[in-house]
Amino acid sequence: MSKKIHIEVAYARPDLQKIIALEVPEGTSVFDGACQSGIENVFPEIDFETVDMGLFGKVVKAPKTETLRDGDRIEIYRPLIIDPKQARLNRAAKKTGS
Repeated sequence: MSKKIHIEVAYARPDLQKIIALEVPEGTSVFDGACQSGIENVFPEIDFETVDMGLFGKVVKAPKTETLRDGDRIEIYRPLIIDPKQARLNRAAKKTGS
């Protein structure tokens, strides 16, 4: 029998945030852990094939091959509406009145 590990899956929108705790078999990938959480039932806009995922604030480049460890928290990231550099430029322009 495979050993189980405890993980969490987190997702947030401005109006709603959710963290789901679950147990998965040791050796589960980040991608599979997110899928097994059922978080898409709360947030149907999540497309696991296209969203970025991370562990404790660090983006995971290959979520289908990166394996989870006991206590990991998978974070599912929303797409950016505006590039952060452009947002800073817009704020700076607003302050100077340009």
